[in-house]
Formats: sequence, C-alpha cells, structure tokens
Amino acid sequence: MARAIALILAGALATLSACSKDGPEGDAPGTDIPEDAARQLDKPAPPRAAASAVAGTPMAERVATLGLLNKRNNLSEDITLKPGESKRIGNVVVKLSACERTPAWERPRETGAFVQVLVEERKDVDSPLRWSKVFSGWLFKHSPSLNVVEHPVYDVWVKDCAMKYPGEEAPASSTPASSVPARPAAAAAPAPAAASPSAANASGNGGASAPD
Repeated sequence: MARAIALILAGALATLSACSKDGPEGDAPGTDIPEDAARQLDKPAPPRAAASAVAGTPMAERVATLGLLNKRNNLSEDITLKPGESKRIGNVVVKLSACERTPAWERPRETGAFVQVLVEERKDVDSPLRWSKVFSGWLFKHSPSLNVVEHPVYDVWVKDCAMKYPGEEAPASSTPASSVPARPAAAAAPAPAAASPSAANASGNGGASAPD
C-alpha cells in the first residue's frame, strides 16, 4: 500500500514539473536564444529618436539598463545591454537596438531605448509553444505612456542610457579635492582704535569739565 502511494506521488510530481516547464504558466529554463526567435529580431538599426544635435558617445559604446517585470509572480530584474545585444530570461527575449538621452543642459530631460520583446507562449491550450514578437519600438523613461509593452504577463521599461556628451561636467563627488580652488579668506576687520584718556574721562563725566 505504501509503495503504491509513493508511486502515485512520484507520478504527480513529474506531471507538475513538466507543466511548469512547458505550460503557459511556467518559464522556459533555457538562456540561449532559439533560431525561430532570432529570425524575428530586426537586423537593421531602427530610426533614431528625436535627440540633441550634439554628438555624444558612439551608439555601439552606450549601455542601457532595462527593467523586466513578471506580473505573474511580481518579480522584476534589471537587464543591461549594449545596442545590438539580446538576452533571454526564461521564455522572454529582450533585444536592445539603440538608446538615447538628452544632454544635461537640455530641458525637458528624456531617456529612451528602442527595444524588441519576444515571448514564447501558446495561442490556446491546444497550440504548441511558439515565439512571437509582442513589442518593437521606443520606450521612454519620463514619458512611459507614449509607448508601453502591452502583455498580460510581462512588462519592460527603460531605466537608463549610459552615455556622455562633450561639455558635460563630471559629478561633483568625483572631483578631486585638490582641484577645487581654495576659498579666499575674508579680510580681517580693522581693530577699533583705543580711546585716549581725555576722551575716556569726558565720556565718564558726561562731557562736563571737573569743578576746580
């Protein structure tokens, strides 16, 4: 009897494990990007977003930080990519094609990234798992409502685009103390002149002369 119960429990655990890996409620364990997903990623560079005319860090050297949220378990993580790089996390593939930000002296401030998001999912319970592109476009940090990833399970947003523009000053915390000019000392105020004895006597007697 005990052996039969153990076999039933083992079979149930195996079934649950298979569902969690292959079903729509579980994430795929792999990290390699499959060929059918890679074929759906755009090869040419996307059009650049409206940005400053001042040339900054070359696109290939910029680094974007994206956020990925799984609404099913409320877990999020940061993804760091350079333009042209892709990363697979479970059954999600995120590709960064470009990122931009305005110089420090321009207003309003904005940071954007051109992102593509692919998800491996089923159209219905009878369909096999397939990779499909659920988003392709610019995401903006300070104007998220302009473009959003509309998916019931996953959300992706831009957090930063690490780059520099000519003329941008280094942060104050990174400026060596020796390079900061010393503040000139304030000139000492002149000491008041000592009062003469005659003036002191006059002050003590209200300015009247002593009687003979």
